[in-house]
Amino acid sequence: MAERRLSGMTWGHRRAIDPLLATLPEFQRRHPGIAVGWDSRPLHGFEFTPIEELAERYDLIILDHPFCGDIARSRALLPLDELVTPALAQAFVGPSLATYRYEGRIWALPVDAACQVAVARPDLLSRYNNPLPATWPDLLQLGEAVRRKGQKLAIGLRGVHSLMTFFTLCANLGRPCATEPGRSLIDRDTAKLAIDAIKALLNYCPREALDWNSIELHDAMVAREDLVFCPAVYCYATYAEADIAHPLRFSNLPGLVGPDPRGSTIGGAGLGISAKVKDREAAFAYARYLMESATQRTFAAHHGQPARIDSWENPAIVRRFGGCYRDTRATMEGCWIRPRYAGYLAFQAEGGRLIEQHLRGETAFGTLFDRLTDLHQRSAKPRA
Repeated sequence: MAERRLSGMTWGHRRAIDPLLATLPEFQRRHPGIAVGWDSRPLHGFEFTPIEELAERYDLIILDHPFCGDIARSRALLPLDELVTPALAQAFVGPSLATYRYEGRIWALPVDAACQVAVARPDLLSRYNNPLPATWPDLLQLGEAVRRKGQKLAIGLRGVHSLMTFFTLCANLGRPCATEPGRSLIDRDTAKLAIDAIKALLNYCPREALDWNSIELHDAMVAREDLVFCPAVYCYATYAEADIAHPLRFSNLPGLVGPDPRGSTIGGAGLGISAKVKDREAAFAYARYLMESATQRTFAAHHGQPARIDSWENPAIVRRFGGCYRDTRATMEGCWIRPRYAGYLAFQAEGGRLIEQHLRGETAFGTLFDRLTDLHQRSAKPRA
């Protein structure tokens, strides 16, 4: 009997590829006739490569939920509603599953949960009497303290990460950006508050902050001896593991006004299945396997970032990641879901570029606001 084969694509970081490879032996023990192979691409490809392109080449795709509007329009992936039992629907942390539900169908299953949270170098932070920042004013006070000793705060604001931080701060203020193009994106006053908060933070950050994405921010905090604390970055919990040269410590998002971490823009990753998959039965068997509690625990044992609540609450996993899942749970439960309409990805790419450009001092706030507003209104794809 010929071997049944499935091909998959994820992104190139140990958080993403290592757990998929580590969990393959058990799947293939249970399903000896099915072979699964995984390729990986850079983070930027994960954020922007059209799913329609990937679905032509791969059966299994680890994807970002903002693609859901385009997926619902193109039907490049199979709806996965039949795989989600009532019990499984309640198994995931925060709104992880909800991010993949669009126009009444579920287009991917959560294998990884993340949102923007705070991260510190605990060995550097311990040199200061300042408490762990719970609010933006706390953050700026810490900024003053670290600057006096020649150290810095940190943030990663390259391109899309500028937009994600802007989204998070608007939502934290209780005035989130519109998620559909028929509405005004955001009011000018809220936008100004969010942008001004980012600029206030940048006063205490190195110039490279505008060059970093989330992975580069984590890498810099581990490698350098001057980056004490970052208030908002997509969490890579693996940087808290013991094999990291200087393990990081994650905590809840500081609130702009008070100690309220709500509004963080949710990230994470889901498993989608190409509509052109030749062996649907094999693909569904693999998807069910990845959703199992034991599989998600194995994810965590191999640098992965599980999406199931029982993994987030597992004492051994909590310890392995330096308390990350315990200490960021409130942020995860209060997440905001960014737009997912067909055409949104073009707004995400250009909107991030516009905010970064403004933060570099190249455009005025009024110009930024007008361009974001216009871009949002024009970004939706018309139905064919």
